[in-house]
Amino acid sequence: MDILNGFTSTLGSLAGGFGTALHPINLLLLTIGCFLGLVIGVLPGLGGTSGVAILLPITVFIANTGPGGSTSAVIFLCGIYWGALFGGVITSILFNIPGEPWSVVLLFDGFPLAKKLGKPALALSSSFFASFIGAFIATVLFTFFARALADVALAFGPAELFAVFIMSFATLIGLGSESPAKSVMMIGFGLLLAAVGFDTLTGAPRLTFGRIEILSGIGFVPVTIGLFGMGEILASAEEQGIGFVERLSAKVGLKDILETLRELRKRIWTVVITAVIGFWFGVLPGHGATAGSFLGYGLARQYSKNKANFGKGEITGIMAPQAAADASAVGSLVPMVALGVPGSPTSAVIMAGLFIWGLQPGPLLFIDHPDFVWGLTASIYLGHLITFTMCLLAVPLLAKIMHIPYAIITPFIVIISIIGSYSLNNSMFDVFITITFGFVGYWLRKMKYPLAPLVVAIVLGDSTERELRKALIASGGSPLIFVGSPLAATLMILAIILLLLPVIRNVRERRARPVSVDPAA
Repeated sequence: MDILNGFTSTLGSLAGGFGTALHPINLLLLTIGCFLGLVIGVLPGLGGTSGVAILLPITVFIANTGPGGSTSAVIFLCGIYWGALFGGVITSILFNIPGEPWSVVLLFDGFPLAKKLGKPALALSSSFFASFIGAFIATVLFTFFARALADVALAFGPAELFAVFIMSFATLIGLGSESPAKSVMMIGFGLLLAAVGFDTLTGAPRLTFGRIEILSGIGFVPVTIGLFGMGEILASAEEQGIGFVERLSAKVGLKDILETLRELRKRIWTVVITAVIGFWFGVLPGHGATAGSFLGYGLARQYSKNKANFGKGEITGIMAPQAAADASAVGSLVPMVALGVPGSPTSAVIMAGLFIWGLQPGPLLFIDHPDFVWGLTASIYLGHLITFTMCLLAVPLLAKIMHIPYAIITPFIVIISIIGSYSLNNSMFDVFITITFGFVGYWLRKMKYPLAPLVVAIVLGDSTERELRKALIASGGSPLIFVGSPLAATLMILAIILLLLPVIRNVRERRARPVSVDPAA
């Protein structure tokens, strides 16, 4: 009976969310966000995270003056995210250039199907349908799972919350594809930046070096705009001058859609399974669509009866990673809403928006701001539907964006970034921070340092320190409080296992290497 009541209560709340999301202003902002996301997704290297970061200052105006307040703001930001997820597909399949990190995997089979087999429209519509189905399945899971997780999290104390944050950092180190040492350094750098300014408990200034401009801390938004906006566009502009660009054209028609539906029917269980797995993978902090796409491709190839066709235009190699990528992106919002922990770099930027709008991410969102949470949930359904429709109708138009020279795009993005940074507080110091971190982001990208651990550490730095000190104060300084409850102890053990994973992988690789024999011996 409790389960049935919970089910009907969730459906009732979701219906109210649709009422919020379908408000004309919210629907307009969602449509604009999806379109901007598509444009950003088509531009190689800029990325959904960069787009969300650059346009974050606009949401302050929307939240303060719009009739929908912070709900309209988050709907706009998420629309950009969903649009970018679809937009990167077009350049990967038609131009053999990944528009987004999560569309890199489409180069393996998307471009071969479009060029060698002469079916670009089929390749595009296959990815669009798989993305839509994957996102829909993940959003249904989000609808029912996020509230349940939030209800559980309401019982968490400081020790449990601190353990959750530690496991988030451990996930970034243990399951990340980058060097664990570089991830540790980025987390340390992020925590150091988060510590600048007034001590949250005592009020004493820290790491300010006598500068009053940073007494309230280094703003997350100027840093993020610099790292993802200016840093990414500078690196991308440099890379676009290198290499030959393939150019195909395509228009998705009714015949292509019918052929896609026939192919989808043969692979529907693969799409469903990779979407479900992708969603749960996205729930893990620090991952998101990119890792999900490679996971989906690997699973599809591993269990396919046609392994030899992968890499030659196999449709399963397009549908599976796309379904997993979109499902992971939706899943990455679950820990942000339910626990106050970002599931991906993009959700970290969106979470920063929540702080700016005066909201506290975490389980209390469902109680204090139900309109916000359920409006966001309903907008995920609508956002993917709008983006899916746009993609089917406007592929040729979106592909033309690729013809805009980077000599025009680069200064435009830099100027937009600077204006956005200044408009937050009318502060030239914020502009200085943005430009500085633009060059820092460019250098980190060239040196292959991961930005996700840095951003997550900046966002979670204050919360981690606060829960750590609250737990130690409550226990009289005893660190045993972090293993005092079964949940905290379990999370800590999982964090230790995650931290040991790179060491275990290294040892196994060393043992698997063939032993060289000295011929002179």
